[in-house]
Amino acid sequence: MSDKAIITCALNGVLTDPNQHSVPVTPAEMAAEARRAYDAGASVMHIHLRQQGEGKGHLPSWDPALSAEVQAAIRDACPGVVINHTSGVVGPDYAGALACIRETRPEIAACNAGSLNYLKVKADGTWAWPPMLFDNPVEKVKAYLDVMKGTGTLPEFECFDTGIVRAVAMYRDTGMTTAPLQYNFVMGVESGMPADPDLLPILLKLKAPEANWQVTAIGRAGIWALHRRCAELGGHMRTGLEDTFYRADGAKVASNGPLIEEIAGLVRATGREVAGPAEARAILRLAA
Repeated sequence: MSDKAIITCALNGVLTDPNQHSVPVTPAEMAAEARRAYDAGASVMHIHLRQQGEGKGHLPSWDPALSAEVQAAIRDACPGVVINHTSGVVGPDYAGALACIRETRPEIAACNAGSLNYLKVKADGTWAWPPMLFDNPVEKVKAYLDVMKGTGTLPEFECFDTGIVRAVAMYRDTGMTTAPLQYNFVMGVESGMPADPDLLPILLKLKAPEANWQVTAIGRAGIWALHRRCAELGGHMRTGLEDTFYRADGAKVASNGPLIEEIAGLVRATGREVAGPAEARAILRLAA
C-alpha cells in the first residue's frame, strides 16, 4: 500500500450537457476548472473534448488541434500537471480518438478494456435510453495500445465488469501491452459493477499484483463510502463533474474544486498523503 494517493479530476465527461450543468467546455473554462482541482489536490486531469461554439458544447469533439489547445491551457494553469486523455468511442470509427493521442502525446490515456451492454431502466419499467453496446473488441483495444506504445502514453485500463479486469492481464500476456499496468475500476454504471465497497477486495485479487489501481465511482452521495474504502485499501482516487455532482452530505456542487477537496480529506483521514504532480509521475513511472 502506497502512503501517497494520486488524485485524478475528471473535469467534464462526454455526456453532461453544459446547458443543464456547469461543466467546462472551452479551453479557458477547462483550465480554470483544472486550477480549482489542482489547488485542492488533484495532480492528474482527465479530459474530454467538446465542440466549440454556441449550442455545440454538449457534443463531443475529436479535433487534435482542440486537444492540444486544451492541454496547453491546463498545463499553463497547473504546473507539472499530468494529462489523462479520453479515448472512448462507440462504434467502429475511432480514428479521431487515435489521432488525438498520436498527435498530442498525453502522459496517460483511457483504454476501455472490454465491451459492455450500456443499459438503464426507469422506475416505470421502460428503458432510460435505447439499449446500446459500448463496443471494445480486442482489435479495437489493440489499435489504441499500439498508438499509446508509439507515443509513450500510459494506458489506463477502464474496467466496467469483473471479466474485463481479468482480460487486462491477458493483454499483457499476449504482448499487447507491458508493465506497468494501471487499472481503473469503473463502478456505479447501472449495467456494470455496482458502487459497492465490498467488491473491492475481489477486484484486487483479480488484477495484476504489481499494478496501480484507482476507482471511478458513478452516482450520488452513496459513492463516498466506496471512495473511503478505496483510500483505506491503498488505491488511487478519482472524482469530478464527469462522475458526480454530489458531496458526501448530499450537497450539489457547481465546480470540481469541492469534490477534490472532499476526496483529499478522505485520503488524509486514512493516514495517507495526497501525491503532488512530481510524486504522481514517480508512482506511475512517467517521464518528469
